[in-house]
Amino acid sequence: MNIKNVVVIGSGTMGSGIAAQLCNANVPVTLLDLKTEFSEKAKKRIFESRPPLLIDKNRIKNIKVGNIDENFDVVKKADWVVEAVVERIDIKHSLYEKILKIRKKDSIISSNTSTIPLKVLSEKMSDEDKKDFCITHFFNPVRYMGLLEIVSEITNDSKKIDFLKNFCEDKLGKGVIICKDTPGFLGNRVGVYAMQVAMTEAIKMQLGIEEADAVFGRPMGIPKTGVFGLYDLIGIDLMADVLKSFIKELPKSDVFHEVAEEIPLVKNLIDTGYTGRKGKGGFYRINKKDGKKVLEAINLISKDYSPSKKIDLNIDEKVNLKELVLRNDKYGKYAWSVISKIILYASSLVPNVTKDYNNIDEAMRLGFNWTKGPFEMLEELGVKFFVEKDSDLKINKFIEELYAKKTETFYGKRQIYTNLETLGKVKQLAKISKDNKSAFTYEYKDCKIVEFNTKANTLDYDSMNALKRASDKNLIIINEGMQFSAGVNLNYVMNFAKEKNWKAIEKFINHFQMTCKHLKYSDNVVVSAPSGLALGGGFEVLVQSDYVVAHTNIVTGLVETLVGLIPAGGGTTNMLWRWMQTQEAKKDPDFAPQKVFDIIGYGKTATSPLEAVPFKFLLEKDKSIMNRNKLLSVSQDLINKKKDGYKPPKKPTFKLSGSQVRGKMYQTLEKLFKEKKILEHGMEVGKKLAFVLSGGNTTVNKELSEDDMYALELDAFVKLIEMKNTQARIKHTLSTGKPLVN
Repeated sequence: MNIKNVVVIGSGTMGSGIAAQLCNANVPVTLLDLKTEFSEKAKKRIFESRPPLLIDKNRIKNIKVGNIDENFDVVKKADWVVEAVVERIDIKHSLYEKILKIRKKDSIISSNTSTIPLKVLSEKMSDEDKKDFCITHFFNPVRYMGLLEIVSEITNDSKKIDFLKNFCEDKLGKGVIICKDTPGFLGNRVGVYAMQVAMTEAIKMQLGIEEADAVFGRPMGIPKTGVFGLYDLIGIDLMADVLKSFIKELPKSDVFHEVAEEIPLVKNLIDTGYTGRKGKGGFYRINKKDGKKVLEAINLISKDYSPSKKIDLNIDEKVNLKELVLRNDKYGKYAWSVISKIILYASSLVPNVTKDYNNIDEAMRLGFNWTKGPFEMLEELGVKFFVEKDSDLKINKFIEELYAKKTETFYGKRQIYTNLETLGKVKQLAKISKDNKSAFTYEYKDCKIVEFNTKANTLDYDSMNALKRASDKNLIIINEGMQFSAGVNLNYVMNFAKEKNWKAIEKFINHFQMTCKHLKYSDNVVVSAPSGLALGGGFEVLVQSDYVVAHTNIVTGLVETLVGLIPAGGGTTNMLWRWMQTQEAKKDPDFAPQKVFDIIGYGKTATSPLEAVPFKFLLEKDKSIMNRNKLLSVSQDLINKKKDGYKPPKKPTFKLSGSQVRGKMYQTLEKLFKEKKILEHGMEVGKKLAFVLSGGNTTVNKELSEDDMYALELDAFVKLIEMKNTQARIKHTLSTGKPLVN
């Protein structure tokens, strides 16, 4: 059997997302809805989506559209039919009847439902049809969320389910977990419960929503949206519908009911159109005051909005659950109340909902972007500590048995849902060095692995030290975080700037340059394996690695100009050299500097490896991987192929026309300034970038070394960081996440 043709019925958010991911895998798909115009609009939304659902807009040609009445015959040729229509069982049953009448033998039929049990969906099917019918519960947005839950039962053809799992893992890049037919399956059962606990406990303890989100966020290894921000993102009305489904499907004895009751404030928000980001706002809203947009937060008691406050918990960026729950303040009490309830609820689901508690943790990683699942939290806290901290806890059988064993290490293997050799599995086996606060180094087989572990994996002096020390062997740079690296740690740089310690900044940037250069010319193969953001300094690590094995969900580029700087870790120099190898550059010495001036000056980025190649952020020799779990094994295979007889690249030399090409760049800047697309400081940053890319005070007959170019980068960076306008840009970006135009 093979899946060469897919039909998706229902062109809403989920149907569109599934169709787009099939496009990304180059699998032809037909998207059907009640009317063709609905499908056409969905296709347009896919094409124009931000963040993009497609890894390459040309993939849109893989989608055909139609309607259920006139084009239903396409089901006859489909190897897989995915139903993603409205959550009404009568509509679904009617649709299945039509599909099963004409589908081809052995085709797979699945529903994307997140709420209706498999046994209810299939109750009118024959035993033969039930073999080929399952639930494929994708998470939104489909391209970016790793989790796919396949719900099957003993009525299914197990070989067919395994085949579908392998297809979705290999072709669609999903982390596929096989689930039993229980309400909410795994991800939503625990994830929605966790959200409800976080909300109800915040209301009970009379915390501000900003306070709750500050705790139920990064300090717990949960995305920074927290609970109230996540509610707004998902849609408050949608969450209310999900809760109604849980109330209907779960037995009355399930403690989920304690947190699923309707909250008057939530009902009032929905009734008044405050359904979250898609509506007028929700728990947070954007309001205009004095012509400026102001983020406001609702008071859970008075129901009034006021400007949102930034909450400083005064804790280390790294997750330390024990320190968090031991705090003798309202934040510590809130954290313990929430974490303990989540751990107890998740462990109560073993073994009836799943015998593999590991899979609950992985569902939370893949479906909710948690860095730790409930059972990893339990092991970090310690079973003894967890049981003895609070005598009021009602300990369940799973925890009781662990406590009786008097062992603090119970976890076992990670990521058992996949047979792939992942970083998560290797980390349990490898020799580890944790003596560096910004990066861990693992020794595994004949190579070293460096994993950054700062906030957003930003880079500092220690990060670079870890890379330099690890390059004495073949090296893979990879991590499990959401981002590969968001760039240089600007807070780290700004701490020196506040003290006007320009020498310290110069020393750090020089160290950054020399480390990347050391990687580039080391005697060993260096492979970077990014997923998520690889921007600024993160990209400069990639561009000076021998090879890049990139997840399809990367965002890469040099964005330093947006904060009033230029790339100075070798990014400017190496991008220039890459463009100098083109045929156009061999005919025109000014072509490459102008091209790179345009790319860096505008802070252009690519949102997939396919988009990255035309910019030369990635090269044809680099690899693109749909499934993030394959990054490590593909990197290892690449090293094994290239290590014998490996020689570092030859050092480049540059012939640039100096003032000749710089004059052309200045003309571009003056035009942008007249059109008010840049302001005074934008002009200043552009001139500094132009000076570097033109080779400074040189002529086309003079040869510049790579070190000469690095020196120009460093000088420009230090001069820019000394400027008040650059510092203002950095401060604004750090506080708002948005660029400042000045």
